[in-house]
Amino acid sequence: MILAALHETVLAQVGNPTPEPPPVADKILQLGRYFTWLVQLSGITAITYGGGRFAWEKWSGGGLQSPKMVASAMAGGAVATSAGTIMNSVVS
Repeated sequence: MILAALHETVLAQVGNPTPEPPPVADKILQLGRYFTWLVQLSGITAITYGGGRFAWEKWSGGGLQSPKMVASAMAGGAVATSAGTIMNSVVS
């Protein structure tokens, strides 16, 4: 009984702390935004390069390896996009 009263007294004196972000949270979010732009830029570059190579192979009559490059760039873009969506839902 004394222990219960002491427990209530101690809990009554402890306030409800307000949450605050960690000291480097802004820098980490900025780094994440930079990484997102880098991934998007690399995906656009890969698809553009694959399309140019596809046109070159069609024009020169060589073997067609560029459709695999374009398909893999698009698959990588889908993975990167879904990873960004998952991270945004976890962080928010």
